[in-house]
Amino acid sequence: MDDINLKRIFLYLLIGSVGLSAVFGIGVILLGDFGSFEVRVLMTTLTVTAASILGLACGACLEARRGWILPVTGIVMSLAAAAMLMLIIWDVFDESETFIKSAITVLIIAVSSSHLSLLAIARLDRRFAWSWIAAFVFDWLLAATLLYLMWFEPDGSSDFIFRLIGVLAILVAAVTVITPVFHKLSNAETGAAAIDAEIAKLKARIEELEQKKSGYSEEKY
Repeated sequence: MDDINLKRIFLYLLIGSVGLSAVFGIGVILLGDFGSFEVRVLMTTLTVTAASILGLACGACLEARRGWILPVTGIVMSLAAAAMLMLIIWDVFDESETFIKSAITVLIIAVSSSHLSLLAIARLDRRFAWSWIAAFVFDWLLAATLLYLMWFEPDGSSDFIFRLIGVLAILVAAVTVITPVFHKLSNAETGAAAIDAEIAKLKARIEELEQKKSGYSEEKY
């Protein structure tokens, strides 16, 4: 399956899940019946919507040929997280706390991989390459901190951990915002440099033709 088809599948899933959620929500509002079954259906459609968004980000990275490890990881983890969350939503079996934590772990990895895949699409000048490296470090530090807090549940240092999570979240948001700006600046400077290089080539070609023309003129006379 090529990248474009994969992206199209996630796009159709996103459109279908959003449409179903809208129809279901309107029906619940009009009919006024919102029981456990309706909640599960709504959570299922939201899960499919979230998985589709993550998959679209990874598909765009694959289509742009900006690497394959992160986007493939994001797609696999997104599908796995969606499947595990659906088992929890529909109460297929008695899920243990370990299973629920495992599902959240897979989801965190999927979100981090998809986020970095989306940022990787940006084509950055060397001066701005540090922003993607910073995003990579901050994303995985935030993911590791969240997983540590969830799995080990520390008591004494919880205040420090929450502060660390807040700082890392701000840094991730900041890098996410500035990356498109750096992408735009890089494209503008690259485009100007390419035009200058083309002008220099044309000037050199003109000078070469002028010299040939002068040589022909001297031979004629």
